[in-house]
Formats: sequence, structure tokens, C-alpha cells
Amino acid sequence: MRTVAAFDFDGTLTRRDSLVPFLAELVGWRRTLAGVALVAPGMRRDRDAAKERLLTRLVRGMPYAQVAEAGERYGKELARTLRPEMRARLEWHRAQGHEVVIVSASLDVYLEPVAHELAVDALLCTKLEVDEHGRCTGRMLGGNCRGEAKAVRLREHVGDGELTLYAYGDSSGDDAMLEMAHHPTRYRRRFGVTRRP
Repeated sequence: MRTVAAFDFDGTLTRRDSLVPFLAELVGWRRTLAGVALVAPGMRRDRDAAKERLLTRLVRGMPYAQVAEAGERYGKELARTLRPEMRARLEWHRAQGHEVVIVSASLDVYLEPVAHELAVDALLCTKLEVDEHGRCTGRMLGGNCRGEAKAVRLREHVGDGELTLYAYGDSSGDDAMLEMAHHPTRYRRRFGVTRRP
């Protein structure tokens, strides 16, 4: 039987959020923090819309090649700072012959080098839209891979066949993915890994 292990990224494989530091590396901390402050009031109402406003403010008009180059550097560095216990769990699944998938709201430009470093089988994540001139629009192609969207993309990836699904997450944005798993595990930042009832 096919066995799939789906891992959230921020807060599960990593110790912290990865988007804001990446944006700061791309455009500087001053512009990034000003952008975050501007969209913060909307975070409670609609996180996805607030994220797109932030990306539009900071990366719209930038050549995608420049963003991707920065993402490559950032992703390689990020891969060296993952939680040792969660990286070990991911590698255990690989050793068992399980299919390993990262399912994340983080951006493709820096998750792709991480996925390559970890030798995962698939990456389901948020992608930046690029216009016909090769420049970022700031919009998210296909929307933000968060909440119910994670479960939708994972279902599309695994299909209708029989399988055993493990899932690892740390926040409410992972609930839908955890609920569809046969073996859900929530990472609680303060207390470590705890299996959900």
C-alpha cells in the first residue's frame, strides 16, 4: 500500500516563519517591516489577502530571475537550520520507502532548493505569479497554500487510490491537512511533538 508523509514547513520543519526574513533579504528590513505594519490590521480578517497585499507591495515589478536567485541562496541556507528532530522524522519516512511531501504556504522560490536538499518526492506550496515580461506581479498563482487549500492540493496529489497518510503540522493553518491523515501529528512549539487524539 502507498504511504505518504506530508510535512508543513514553517514552525514544523523550521523554528520560525520563513517568509518575512526572505522578503527582508530581498528588499531590506526597513521596507519589509513597513509593509508588514501596513497589512497587519487585515491579518485577522483575511490572512490570504493580507499576504498578497504584502507581496504586491514588496515584489511587484521585480524580475522573477532576481527573486529566484535570492530564493536559491536563502533556501540552501534555510535547509541547514531545520529542526533536527523533524528532519530525522522526515528521513525515517524516506528510509521506510514512504513518499515524502512538503505542503506549505511558503514560497516556491526558496522551498524548491530546500525540497531538493531533503530529496522529497513532491512540493506543494504557494507560487509567485509572473507576467509576460518575466516580472513578479505580487499575486499568488493559484492562491495561498494554507488551511483548506493544503488539504485540497494534497488530495489532488495523492488521488483516489488506497493509501496510508501521515501528516505533520503546527498551526490552525494545518488543521484541514491533519484531519485527513490517518496518523496526524501536531508540533507544539513549546512542548515538542504531540500526537493528536
